[in-house]
Amino acid sequence: MTHDERVLPWRLRRPRSVARFLSPAVRREAAERGVDPATLWGSGAGGRVTRADVRRAGGPAGRGDEVVPFGTVRRRAAAALLASKRTAAHALVVTAADYSAVEEVRRTARDEWRAREGFPLTYLPFVARAVVDAVGEFPLVNATVPDGEEVLVVHRDVHLGIAVDLDFAGLVVPVVRGADGLRLRAIARAVHDLAARARSRRLSPDDLAGGTFTITNPGAAGTWISFPVLNRPQVAILATDGVSKRVVADGRGRLGVAPVGHLCLAFDHRVLDGAYAAGFLDRVRRIVEERDWWAEL
Repeated sequence: MTHDERVLPWRLRRPRSVARFLSPAVRREAAERGVDPATLWGSGAGGRVTRADVRRAGGPAGRGDEVVPFGTVRRRAAAALLASKRTAAHALVVTAADYSAVEEVRRTARDEWRAREGFPLTYLPFVARAVVDAVGEFPLVNATVPDGEEVLVVHRDVHLGIAVDLDFAGLVVPVVRGADGLRLRAIARAVHDLAARARSRRLSPDDLAGGTFTITNPGAAGTWISFPVLNRPQVAILATDGVSKRVVADGRGRLGVAPVGHLCLAFDHRVLDGAYAAGFLDRVRRIVEERDWWAEL
């Protein structure tokens, strides 16, 4: 393989759960509980069905309990998440960002933005813009590790995945292509469009393929610190947590109140060192805090 860019689609495959991969203990457990192992998603090595998988599937439902089968989106997400946890060495670094500069723009431009764009200006586009700029200095976070290969493919362009919740029915990650060539307003439009089409089930397969870095936004629900699972084969994912007013000290030790939120970067420690990941995250933080955001509008 050359060092030329390879953007590989994120393929989701169901693990094989065939009889020859079942241990005697698993066979016995399945027989006792009346569970067909071939219908299960294996959580063991290589997708093998374990006794714990059988127990979960064969757990008796109590009176008034509701048994809810996984939908298509949930099944695909489950397979991808399990594969990611089995493959990558997940690690986490966290920093706190002062959103004062961002909040000033959001507050002052709120009415004009809504009138012109038709949707609110959230914190997410600011963070996304900071991420694509920081990638220029820390390109290894914008990379993938192809299945079965011991090589890091560093991508020239930033194709930014944005995790979208489908009203608690599952999660999809549509991709803003060429995000490194977009300014704040264009990124905000792209994110809003993808999220709207995701929730109305109007995404195409191409919208979900080829991401090189992902942002997830649990902060919309007021979270404090998150540890996201990597969107394989990508090597890094950023979680933006809730922004709230907190007491902070400036460079001279003077106390004040500012909007602060955590930025949490999960990364694959097989290919990225902690110092590199922390350096990238700190650069994102400084861009969020120090950028002249008015110039972006």
